Amino acid sequence: MTQKADVIVVGGGPCGSFSALTAAKLGAEVTVCEEHKEIGVPSHCAGHVSLSGFKRLGLRLPNEVFENEIKGAVFYSPSCHEFRVKFASSVTCVLNRALFDKFLANLADDAGVRYQLGTRVESLFLDAGQVKGVSVKGEVLESNIVIDCEGCSSTLLKKVGFPILDKSMVVKGVQGEVNKVEDVNHDTVEVYLGQKYAPGLFAWIIPRSNGSAKVGLATKTGNPKTYLQNFVSHNSKAAAKLRHSRFVSVSYHPLTLGGPLAKTYHDGLLIVGDAASQVKPTTGGGVIMGLNCAKIAGETAYEAIKHGDSSASFLSRYQRRWQKAIGFDMAVMRQMRLMLNRLPDRRLDKIIALCSQLRLNEDLRHVKDMDFQGKGILPIFKSPAAWAVATYSILLSLTSPL
Repeated sequence: MTQKADVIVVGGGPCGSFSALTAAKLGAEVTVCEEHKEIGVPSHCAGHVSLSGFKRLGLRLPNEVFENEIKGAVFYSPSCHEFRVKFASSVTCVLNRALFDKFLANLADDAGVRYQLGTRVESLFLDAGQVKGVSVKGEVLESNIVIDCEGCSSTLLKKVGFPILDKSMVVKGVQGEVNKVEDVNHDTVEVYLGQKYAPGLFAWIIPRSNGSAKVGLATKTGNPKTYLQNFVSHNSKAAAKLRHSRFVSVSYHPLTLGGPLAKTYHDGLLIVGDAASQVKPTTGGGVIMGLNCAKIAGETAYEAIKHGDSSASFLSRYQRRWQKAIGFDMAVMRQMRLMLNRLPDRRLDKIIALCSQLRLNEDLRHVKDMDFQGKGILPIFKSPAAWAVATYSILLSLTSPL
């Protein structure tokens, strides 16, 4: 039995649903194949995202999706020196990811998108080198365009030999929810740096307004579960805040920090979100960046159908458009990540101390955009303190071993 749709989207996460919603609203017939039986389950993401990002996308989320609004951050160096930033207003929010994913899927469903839950795509279906659909349990689901939002596993891309994300820049994340946390400001996220607890990224405590919190980290090496146990037990700051906490859930997920794929299109195929490594290399956050690219993918897919042209040449406009939208910021963030990866703990201690000494928090107070960090940091460099910290950090990274 063969089925046919204008567009098949692989994956019912935020990027999958938003690309499907965009294409369907324009007039395309869209089917989403989601391997799990319920949208948003299991949840792997902390759901800490920027408020400005949703405004740019024109998304108005229902109140029940929000778990908290964040106005500040505290950064702990490996030796637990503090650097605190308090923003003039709320800049980020904490989402219930399961409810958020369901919200986007419901919007797409209302626009006419067909969801096939519990449907695991086994492979891309190729005809003379062009993607013509997907294979599910030996059955071919045909389409003019496939949008791959499968995540950073890149299973489908591997099978057909397409380029995949840089494995050397993938870290292993672990995310847990605790029933309560002590001595944490309810509107402030906490970030813990250092090779001892989270080599390759950082650890975090993200409070909810009800007194519970999301606690996690990502590591380049070793077992993330072991690192999490070490963090909550032996980091002097975190252990005090979590001494009466109980984990009610724990999940594991990879994070890609290498920046976007060099090529995110093929004949009949668009690659979006984590599968395309459209994720902030500085933090591993991929929701807002991914949604921006998903919108462009949905628009491009509709245009290809309208013109009857699903060739790589036509679909390359997708890459040009997302590069124009986020390419500069991704390039800057990748360089920042590479610089941070070069710094040993003792030098991170010096940088955090310098940030506090020069009162860089005053220059950061009015930052509003947490997603487009390349463009967002440019106004900050009007400050002599910012120039001093940046120059000092670059010099330290250049004199650190690889």
